[in-house]
Amino acid sequence: MKFLVTGGVGFIGTNLIKELLKDENEVVSIDNYSTGLKENELDGCKYYNVNVCDYKSFDQYIKDVDLVFHLAALPRIQPSFKNPLTTFKTNVEGTINLLDWCREKNTPLVYAGSSSTHGGVYKNPYTFTKWQGEELCNLYSKVYSLQTSICRFYNVYGPHQLTEGEYCTVIGIFERQKNNGEVLTITGDGQQRRDFTHVDDIVDGLIKCGLDLINENNSVANGETFELGRGINYSINEVANMFGGEKTYIDQKKGEVRDTLCIDSKAKELLNWNPKRNLEDYIN
Repeated sequence: MKFLVTGGVGFIGTNLIKELLKDENEVVSIDNYSTGLKENELDGCKYYNVNVCDYKSFDQYIKDVDLVFHLAALPRIQPSFKNPLTTFKTNVEGTINLLDWCREKNTPLVYAGSSSTHGGVYKNPYTFTKWQGEELCNLYSKVYSLQTSICRFYNVYGPHQLTEGEYCTVIGIFERQKNNGEVLTITGDGQQRRDFTHVDDIVDGLIKCGLDLINENNSVANGETFELGRGINYSINEVANMFGGEKTYIDQKKGEVRDTLCIDSKAKELLNWNPKRNLEDYIN
């Protein structure tokens, strides 16, 4: 089979491509390398430095794709406050361009949503744009009968996560600080709780969803939204204690939700998705 992965040199995209290649699939990546890394490129995948907004050039590189995994986005809440226009252009304009390309090709698409929508879509530009992407998928599904599914991610961590720069997750930040012998920085009171989900489990959910979506005659994923979360949450203080060492507290960041926890079981019931990786094991 042939897959297109947008954001293919990013954290989740790299892990997804690695898994897809194991079954000798043909994989093509499109990424503008704004947050992804050249060093994440894997043998066996074709990589193109293309912005997802530049969909008119896709046909130069991509032929006869069976399925699209749309992961390309400007992530994280805090950078979106500083760059709302760029965030909107990438996350919303890029998504509708890709959806329209898929409509022309009649190619199914799995969209990477965000669990931050549960905290309110108007809390920050990032969450708003990811929600808009979901609504566009629903629009193209209902108006054009395009096969689409949405997979919402919960606080993903694991190999290839960023540990430098403003797009780091808290696990990436703690990992860097611990390895460098630095003090762990905790925002606010540290009692905010997060449902941390290992990237291997996220990839498993994406692939299960995508393969089901291709099954046009009997797809349970078409038009659905799946919550991909471990179903266990920890306070940031508890996570810092798992890493160990000295801690310090810094100002709370605006636009963040207090708690995340996946309680939706649809992915387990319809896709037979069962997350298995535990945060404490990874940290150890």
